[in-house]
Amino acid sequence: MTTKIIGTGSCPGERVVTNDDLANIVDTSDEWIRPRTGIHERHLTTGLGTAGMAAEAARLACENAGISPEELDLIIMGTSSPEYCFPSGACQVQAAIGAVNAAGFDLSAACSGFVFALMTAHSFLKSGLYRKALVIGADDLSKLVDWSDRRTCVLFGDGAGAAVVTAEEDGFFEGVMGCDGKKWEVLTCQARSGGNFLTEEKPEMGYISMDGQEVFKFAVKKVPECIRQVLDANGTEMSEVKYYILHQANERIIDSVAKRLKEPIEKFPMNIQRYGNTSGASIPILLDEMNREGKLNRGDKIVLAGFGGGLTWGAILLEW
Repeated sequence: MTTKIIGTGSCPGERVVTNDDLANIVDTSDEWIRPRTGIHERHLTTGLGTAGMAAEAARLACENAGISPEELDLIIMGTSSPEYCFPSGACQVQAAIGAVNAAGFDLSAACSGFVFALMTAHSFLKSGLYRKALVIGADDLSKLVDWSDRRTCVLFGDGAGAAVVTAEEDGFFEGVMGCDGKKWEVLTCQARSGGNFLTEEKPEMGYISMDGQEVFKFAVKKVPECIRQVLDANGTEMSEVKYYILHQANERIIDSVAKRLKEPIEKFPMNIQRYGNTSGASIPILLDEMNREGKLNRGDKIVLAGFGGGLTWGAILLEW
């Protein structure tokens, strides 16, 4: 028993914000941002929020898969920026699309969220407990960004991507997940601080904080390692892989991974120039674009790889 993707959907934030737009609110410029990140613009949500974008991506994924939401057994949403501590965003999506027969929950693995969610869905499908699942990566990072901090505010965008997956007899699915909790402070965003009547402190929210150099060094080392790990486990040669669909964090990271794997950069599609870093949404948004552009054919071998706060990482080799 294996897992196959049968439909995809995506929904970026409603408003396009260019590098020049950011130059009006913080000391930066298009000339500074592009060479360091590859980002030209990003989408920010102005009302949909995490759950709203996720629901639209989910609706489009079901439509693309040719199924009704009532056929879904399970919804797993990878997000680091839900509207509520509870209920989960997955429950909000279930209500919004009418997936009345699906169980749902969120998981948090930062920018690795979609890979972790897909791995979790695969485990449920392989066990035989469920047959059809909706996997979502969605984040509204614009509400977590300090818009006066030019080191971080230029990097992120909002969006959601989704995939409908089913249990199948043919094909293959090989995955790996990992984390290094000792480096948790490298990339953080504090939730409500621990204030109460005993401490006489008011709970406050934090902003995204990142050591960019440490994240870069971690990513260019760990991503090639986990990609090789899933290829070796499946007995697949790199030459057999059609595309490596990586988390869209930074163009230089993707270039460095391609060089370390000694694979042509053409096998590493990118859309970071239009969306920025959308965290858990970046892989499924890119996957949906490629699917709708006809770049993926049944039988293609593709690799999905994510990395992010935790520090977390994961890679999946699957047959389209």
